[in-house]
Amino acid sequence: MNSEGMNPEGEKPVAKKSSAKKQAPAAPVTPSPGAGRRLAVDLALFTGARIALVIALAAGIYLLGNVVGIDVPVLVAAFFAVIIALPLGMVLFKGLRDRVNVGIATVDAGRKAQRENLTARLRGQESSKPEGNDKSKGSGEA
Repeated sequence: MNSEGMNPEGEKPVAKKSSAKKQAPAAPVTPSPGAGRRLAVDLALFTGARIALVIALAAGIYLLGNVVGIDVPVLVAAFFAVIIALPLGMVLFKGLRDRVNVGIATVDAGRKAQRENLTARLRGQESSKPEGNDKSKGSGEA
């Protein structure tokens, strides 16, 4: 039955669907200079906020245990703080997370544009963007 385009189980092959396509399409992202620096700053803020949340929760668990009269080891308090901070941080820092996601998409779009430009030049075709663009060279405007 393989001559009819069927797999060994006798079923017709089904095209695989990408799970990433299930989300609503995002607005197109255009590459911009300095996007990597903004991404690094946003990522540092997001990471710092998540670490600060874990430290605050661990201190709260440890101190609450001492107030109640239970000796809570610091490692146990830190473990529970990490478990609690995972979903809590996603809710509390949604804005920062969205900024990081947009930054990643912007940097990715810039890399894709550079790769397409390089591929076109290697094939001997003219690039889609003229290299003599006055706006992109040293004007200092964002």
